[in-house]
Formats: sequence, C-alpha cells, structure tokens
Amino acid sequence: MAKANSSAYVERYADVASSLCGQTVPWLQQQRADAILQFTEYGFPAIRDEDWRYTNVSVLDKQHFAMAQKSVSAVITADWLKAYQLVDAWSLVLVDGYFSAEHSVLADLPEGVTVMSLAKALQDAQYATVLEGKINGAVSQDENGFVAFNGAYFVDGVLIHVPAKLQVSKPIQVLHIATQELTAINTRSVIVADELSEVQLIETFAGLECAYLSVAVTEVFVGQNANVTLHKVQVESEKAIHFGGTYVKQARDARFRHDNFALGGVLVRSDVHTDLDYASECELNGLYLGVKRQHIDNHTRINHLKPHGISRQLYKGVLDDRARGVFQGRVVVAEDAQKTDSQMNNRNLLLSSDAEADTKPQLEIYADDVKCAHGVTVGQLDEKSIFYLQSRCVDEETARNMLTFAFANEMVDKVKIKSLHDLILGQVLTRFPQEGINKEWL
Repeated sequence: MAKANSSAYVERYADVASSLCGQTVPWLQQQRADAILQFTEYGFPAIRDEDWRYTNVSVLDKQHFAMAQKSVSAVITADWLKAYQLVDAWSLVLVDGYFSAEHSVLADLPEGVTVMSLAKALQDAQYATVLEGKINGAVSQDENGFVAFNGAYFVDGVLIHVPAKLQVSKPIQVLHIATQELTAINTRSVIVADELSEVQLIETFAGLECAYLSVAVTEVFVGQNANVTLHKVQVESEKAIHFGGTYVKQARDARFRHDNFALGGVLVRSDVHTDLDYASECELNGLYLGVKRQHIDNHTRINHLKPHGISRQLYKGVLDDRARGVFQGRVVVAEDAQKTDSQMNNRNLLLSSDAEADTKPQLEIYADDVKCAHGVTVGQLDEKSIFYLQSRCVDEETARNMLTFAFANEMVDKVKIKSLHDLILGQVLTRFPQEGINKEWL
C-alpha cells in the first residue's frame, strides 16, 4: 500500500510512464519499475528517519504537484536570461526539466567533449551504452524517497562527458529554469570526467515567482587523476520546494570540489555524498542564507574507503527572521582507510532571536591511523567588533551589516569565475541589508 504522501503520484504514474524518456532502453525501464516500487513502499522521507529528523516534508501530503509539461514560456527572454546565464561559459538550459535548444549556448565545444540532453542521449545506442551503469551508479534508489521519486519520474537532464587528458578551457553551466505553477520538475544529470581530465561545472537553479517542486539528482564520476569542480547556485522562487542530490564516485588520486550556495526556496534540502578511493581529495564548501520562514537543510557524507584520502568541509549559514538552517555532516573512515586526513567545520550566524540553527557533525572512524576533526559554532555578531567599528565612526547599523556581509563573503570569494562570483554576490546583497556596503569596492 502506498504511503499517504506518495499515493497520488503512484496512482498517476501509469498515465505518464509511457511519455518518459528512454522507452527503448530495457535496463532503464527496469530501473524505473524498481524506483516506483521503492517509492510506493516508502514515499517521501519522514522526520522519523534519522537523516531527516530536522526537516519535515509533510507539506507534500497536502499539496500535489502535477508533472511539468514541455512548453515555451514567453517570459524567458534574452533579457531575463542575462540575470542567470553566464557570458564566459557554455550553457545547457532546461526549462521545466526539458532541454531548450533555443536558449542553450553550446557552439564550439572542444572536440570529444559531450554536453547534451539526457533524453536525446538515451535515444542513441552509443550514448545509452555509456549511461548503463552510470544512471544509479553513484546513488542507490533506496537512498531516500526523493531519489526513488526522481528515478521513476525524471523527464530529461544532462549528459556531460570529458575525455581523458583534456582540460576544458571554459566552465560548463547547466541552467534549470522553472516556469509552471504547482508542478513537479524532475531531472537527472550524469557527469563523467575521464582520467587526467579537468573541468569546471556550474548548476544554476532559478525560476519564476510561483510554487513548484524541483527534484534534481546529479551523479558525478571522477576518473583517476581527474579534477572536477562543481558549483551549485540555488536561487529559486521563495515559494519553491527544492531537493538536490549530488552523488560522486572518485577514482584513485581524483580531486573533487563542490561549492553549494543555497539562497532561494521556502523548503530546501541539498545532499552531497562522495566516495573516495586511494589518495583522493575532496573539498565541500557551502553558504546558506535564510530569511522570513525559509528552511534550508544541508546533508553531506564523505566515505573514505581507501588510505591517504583528504577531505575538507566548510559550511556557513546566516539566518534572519524565523528562518531555520540545518547542517548534518558525516565522515566515514573505513577500516582500510589508514592515513586519512579529514576536517569539517560548520559556522552559523543568527541575526534574529527567532532564527534557528541545527547542526550535527558526525565522525565514524574504523581505522586507527587517521587525523580527523570537526568544529561547530552558532552565535550572534561579536559586540566587541561592533564597538570597534563604532569607534572608527561607523554607525551601529552599518557596522552590523558590514560584519554580516564579511561573514558570508568568505564563501563567495572562494569562487574565481568572475561572472559566477558576480552573480552570487548580487544574490547575497539582495537578501541582506546593504547599508554602508558599496558593491564597487568588492
């Protein structure tokens, strides 16, 4: 029997299943069948699940989201796109989950680099063979209800493949745009970087000011000695519900970095899970800004499976009004993963007495020759620092604004792609008081 929060979607699955991509791919159809069975049994996550104890998604019991349809929105003009589409990057655009060739900029890609619609890739036997073992290869469909929901319902997505020994000269942006009220948008992305390759990727989530459910799962495969940087910028509608899962498999000596900027949405969950092989390196950075009644949950899991792995995590949150921020970071060091070096830090700044930060760092260590540490802070602005600025002729309100911005800007400054840095900076400045801060100085 289907769970209450999944029954409506299960009942309607037969009506839409034949329209989903990959109809001629037997192994994918079997995966979809398994996913809908998983979702039927367990539904969306509940707060009794340990990994979801701080995030209640019961709103999905009350509000049903219809499957988004492929359409052309007159609102998505060239001027509208300028706010989110980067000028110094190739970009593939998905509108309501479907590839939009007219809005994408993919000319002059390096020879051998593949950037294409996942639905189109599944129509080609050559690409479908590559995708076998990659879709659901970095994450199991029983990871949680959202992953199973996505596995059953995804309509399109992206395939990015960088061949061995190639360094991609410009970033590749995947721009997700939502335009339809009360719809569910499901996308699946597969990123493969072969050995000794290097690429910078950007996932951007934006939308019109309407209520919708966005579920995006990204699987990343980093080959031996490859280097992948993935920036995620989530600036969706303040009425949107967002689940984004990034699941990574790193080969020996592979390097992976993820920068996660969670700024939009009313209810947001971001998962970043990665498996490290011998001497792999992983860096996870995050900034979440919550205002009004936003709820932003970040869940990371780093599995050190082999010796000599290195991981670093730094997540910072700024919460105002009645916003709630969550950080759950978990590092697992396997028995064979000797000489592991791992550090995890989460820092939270509360600007209101009604704001809330929940933080839960976890270390599970099964090896005996490791160097692992974690740190957590939750607090308000330092009154001594405010007094110092006031002693330098800065009024109290401006002093508070400057210190708040400086706290968040540490994460923004980690982004070295100028157009992306400017986009994030602009989004940060619109969400918090700017009095006393001149953008031209930054």
